[in-house]
Amino acid sequence: MDCLFCKIANKEIPSYTIYEDDYVRCFLDINPIENGHTLIVPKKHFTDFYDIDEEYLNKVFDAARIVAKTINEKLKPEGLRLTQNNGFIQDVKHFHLHIIPKYREDQSKLDVEEVFNRLTK
Repeated sequence: MDCLFCKIANKEIPSYTIYEDDYVRCFLDINPIENGHTLIVPKKHFTDFYDIDEEYLNKVFDAARIVAKTINEKLKPEGLRLTQNNGFIQDVKHFHLHIIPKYREDQSKLDVEEVFNRLTK
């Protein structure tokens, strides 16, 4: 299968992975909206919300809670947005959940590697 997120999930393409288990890989978005913008991707291919099974959907949200706690602890945002797109607004046709930290004050954009270092130390 020629799916970008399948390749990242299977370690064929490197990523800034901040959490992983048997079901998901959670990695920093390389074009983040905010510092700490993270993607939660199931390791099994599902096209979208209508396709993903309940077991994997639960695992995605379990991972989202773990990642959100880490982001809150290390980056101190004032809020978090969870976003999931389907249909024509879905850039990669592999189910994924975005965690997007929100800050009251404008934050200077950090390099993805700097954010990775802050989250993993």
